[in-house]
Amino acid sequence: MSGKAARVNVSAGRDFFSVPDISVALCDAFSAGFEFIVSPIVHPRFYRNWKGPSGQRSEPLTRSDMLLSSSDWSSIVVGKTSPWLKLDSEDPDIRKNSERALLEEIRYASHLSHPAVVVNLRDGRCHNLARFISEFIQDPHSNMQVWIRLPTITPHEQITTNDKKGGSNTTPWHWWNTFRTLCENSKQIGLALELTADLPDKAELDRWCGEPVRAVFVPTSVFLTNKRGFPVLSKCHQTFLQQLYKINIQPVLSGFCRHSEKGIQTYHQYINHLYQTMTPPDEVELFGKGYEDFLQNPLQPLMDNLESQTYEVFEKDPVKYTQYQKAIYFALVDRVSDDQRDTVVSVVMVVGAGRGPLVRAALAAAERAERLIKIYAVEKNPNAIITLRNMTLHEWKDKVTIISSDMRDWKAPEKADILVSELLGSFSDNELSPECLDGAQLALKDDGISIPSQYASYVAPLCAPKLHTELAKGKESDYETPYVVMLRNVHVLAEPQRCFTFSHPNWGDRDNNRYGSFTFLVGQDSCVHGIAGYFDAVLYGSATISTVPSNHSPGMFSWFPIYFPFKTPVYVTAGSHITVHFWRRCSRTKVWYEWCMSAPVPGPLHNPNGRSYAIGL
Repeated sequence: MSGKAARVNVSAGRDFFSVPDISVALCDAFSAGFEFIVSPIVHPRFYRNWKGPSGQRSEPLTRSDMLLSSSDWSSIVVGKTSPWLKLDSEDPDIRKNSERALLEEIRYASHLSHPAVVVNLRDGRCHNLARFISEFIQDPHSNMQVWIRLPTITPHEQITTNDKKGGSNTTPWHWWNTFRTLCENSKQIGLALELTADLPDKAELDRWCGEPVRAVFVPTSVFLTNKRGFPVLSKCHQTFLQQLYKINIQPVLSGFCRHSEKGIQTYHQYINHLYQTMTPPDEVELFGKGYEDFLQNPLQPLMDNLESQTYEVFEKDPVKYTQYQKAIYFALVDRVSDDQRDTVVSVVMVVGAGRGPLVRAALAAAERAERLIKIYAVEKNPNAIITLRNMTLHEWKDKVTIISSDMRDWKAPEKADILVSELLGSFSDNELSPECLDGAQLALKDDGISIPSQYASYVAPLCAPKLHTELAKGKESDYETPYVVMLRNVHVLAEPQRCFTFSHPNWGDRDNNRYGSFTFLVGQDSCVHGIAGYFDAVLYGSATISTVPSNHSPGMFSWFPIYFPFKTPVYVTAGSHITVHFWRRCSRTKVWYEWCMSAPVPGPLHNPNGRSYAIGL
């Protein structure tokens, strides 16, 4: 089933300014195709003044909780706070009234078990509001989400008034960054962006896609009218909304019907149409479904015997083994001329054979090249050896010799013409390919060929608040551990730069320690939460594989990027430079990475001496 065919309808909400009858509002929203509503917790014009008579009122604050079942309150109604609240007002009476009113509203929303409550953020002077929200979410009995609603660009009147007073940054992203920093980047706080008629440039929109956006409010006022009289969005709005769909946001329609006599459902049909007509997910996206932004510990196949399920998953890669087969084909053709192909037998050693995919690739390459080969399949995992022996018994016969041994310890009966391995990790060398091949190449002829022949890691600064928030729940040592992650709700701040390079065979200095420093120019204000890592490899000749975003091998899913966290996010400004330092350290028993930032501000060294994470030899 294709990704497009499998896509279901988008989960969209309907935002109401005022709700006289909540049952009617729900009925109207459902009939138009929406799945939930955003409703004021109290009437939006119900101003409370505890210094006056209204502070001693006898009438109820808002509607009864008995109008809906508890399951409905907690699943199909998102509450929103009063628009007149100003917790950071310079007027102490307004500030205190706002605090008491917000406390009433948020407590009642919690009483109703709303899944989320929407709070407006008007500018960067939000310290008291952030203090209030932080106090609320620290209550161990509260798990309600708080959606901070703010526009995608600063309203003109705020630029010319509020920000001239000082103490407020000029863009909504800066407001948000101030707020979430004050709230310690809590997982309970998310973004509810409101689309504006004008949108910022692409770089700013991409930055939003790296933030924890939960919902996007789409006012009917930003829609255009097409030739048939139906509402549509501009190309820029369409592209941005579809970008947000990819990080699983929920669109919320606000405002009254402006564009069609057929009613509000035409807007829902359109935003659902945008969801349905997104570019279908490719093989990588389909493979990674459910693993987006999920932190995984890197494999250690040298220390641990992989399970059958792990082998099976990676054997499904439609690209990697095709490229390996091409590389072996090129090597065989270069190794043996056409006039020798009926007499010369090339010895091919597959080291780290697993369940045999590279053996099959070598046999297929030999058949295509019309060359004679003899294969040794070397594998240390005793469970995979069972599979290999069965393949020899039922399929390969005497074409393949199975060797149950660590490739570094095996004493080969003859030298190999071609040494083939798939020991690469998400950061190229993090599964100890250099160390393994340094030992295995003793079985290679002096003029022999190694596949891969070269590989390199790459690094880039990363804005990843969602990943950082996940780590905040754990131990201090978690910040000194690299993670394999399918990066989705992140923003890469600069083009990746080449980090460490290894070539094989390596007949010279076999010191696999490495060090490098890398400087990146930042194009816009942002926060750095760590480093993204990628790799590329030359298998042989023109056969290559890569996970670097600019030249990612189309359809290859065997490797997700790697993430090296920073303990403390670092705020950087547009035009500044980020300098990071990386070390690959080796001892007799382990290999580990150390990393730090030195500019724009110095940061701590992560994982010194491999104290939190190491790869066992």
